[in-house]
Amino acid sequence: MSAVLEPTIIETVTAGVRLRRIRASEYERMIEAGIYTENDRLELLNGEIIEIMPKGPKHTSVNSRILRYLIRLMGDRAIVRSQDPIRLDDFSEPEPDVVLAEPTEDEYAENHPTPADILLIVEISDTTLVYDREDKSRAYSRNGIRHYLLINLQDETIEDYREPGADGYGSKRTCRRGDRFNLVAFPEIEIGVEDLL
Repeated sequence: MSAVLEPTIIETVTAGVRLRRIRASEYERMIEAGIYTENDRLELLNGEIIEIMPKGPKHTSVNSRILRYLIRLMGDRAIVRSQDPIRLDDFSEPEPDVVLAEPTEDEYAENHPTPADILLIVEISDTTLVYDREDKSRAYSRNGIRHYLLINLQDETIEDYREPGADGYGSKRTCRRGDRFNLVAFPEIEIGVEDLL
């Protein structure tokens, strides 16, 4: 088994402790080898395996609402995915709540969508607000995700992030009930906060 799990691992030293960042290819081999299964609520971000928090009723309800809305809205213009992996880079394979991806004939049967394929990422956040706003936002921005929506269940707002860069998003707008915003990939489409919350 160890031969299967010996890819190059980047090591860093923090406070005298050596940290080993896991590559996405190694993470996938762990899944293939049965070390992790689909029943394990995990994702890989920045070389670290993160345990995904259980979702409460409100999170689940909003996720279902967004999925139904976007499927109707997008038709054949985009593939709507929910809680499925994306490949951000060699060290990150998160599972966002909702992703709009470029349509492909095989619907990503051979590989996960990469930043070039991704039109929009939506994260629904309650107890993980800091993680989604900081760690995930930076990872998405650093990898060129053009549009990131953070559904803030605590405040019932939508944080709209655009203009990705190496140090974070250049534009952030907080939308409240009554507000509308367009999609970066489809500027002609306007969405109201009430459509998603």
